[in-house]
Amino acid sequence: MNITAQMVKELRDKTGAGMMDVKKALVETDGDMDKAMEILRQKGMASADKKMGRIAAEGLIASSIQDNCGAMIEVNCETDFVAKNEEFKKLSANLAEFVAKSNPADVDAFLASTCPECGKVISDIIKEKIASIGEKITFRRFVRYEGNTASYVHNGKIGVLIETDKKDEELMNDICLHIASSAPEFISRAEIPQSVIDHETEVEMGKEDLLKKPEAIRAKIVEGRVNKLMASRVLLEQPFIKNPDVTVGQLIEGKLTVKAFSRFVLGEGLEKRQENFADEVMNQIKG
Repeated sequence: MNITAQMVKELRDKTGAGMMDVKKALVETDGDMDKAMEILRQKGMASADKKMGRIAAEGLIASSIQDNCGAMIEVNCETDFVAKNEEFKKLSANLAEFVAKSNPADVDAFLASTCPECGKVISDIIKEKIASIGEKITFRRFVRYEGNTASYVHNGKIGVLIETDKKDEELMNDICLHIASSAPEFISRAEIPQSVIDHETEVEMGKEDLLKKPEAIRAKIVEGRVNKLMASRVLLEQPFIKNPDVTVGQLIEGKLTVKAFSRFVLGEGLEKRQENFADEVMNQIKG
């Protein structure tokens, strides 16, 4: 019997199984939809969609550096136990590598793309893993840079990807480690929006310890406080994590320029327990 694309789509919609698995089941049963569905259930491949309603806030941050580009991704699952599973780790590493190589436009485009190694659609590969691992798995986000890139991932929970104008692996790795621990928001002071400065100035002006001071003195104190606060949020002005006597800007001066960076924390913005990843990274440095 000729297995049509419509038949494959119908069975996929009913089961949530991968496209190639659906087609094989239909071929095996000569197009009998009910029997094909039973085969998929027996193989544990017909439950992926049911699992998609669960909360997935655990998982891994993974990265991949490929010649002239680098990528960092977040893949979520339901439990930390699965996040430590070798099958899940391999899936995350493979997805990071494919993002680096394929340069997708966005998450949807990536999920709809085809893996050149196996010929399967990425979303189908993930559904197959849902069936075999038994938990909801979602590809949440990615970032990709071209040029001189470096990455650092701490225990799969916090990750950094940077792009620089020159290649210096040791220095680039140190910068990644610093960003992981110190969590800067901007590269330089020039990147800070004026609205951010205005907001912090307003907050400081309204603090109780300054309300009774003369206006001129209060403005001077607030200016100093805001300046210090902005410096703490700028990469180049932060004290270098391995040597606080110098700033990151002084460390890299004349050696390279940081063009871009991204910092992912696993599950940030999702409902999950909070952990102090910065302290964890610092403890590793000291240890």
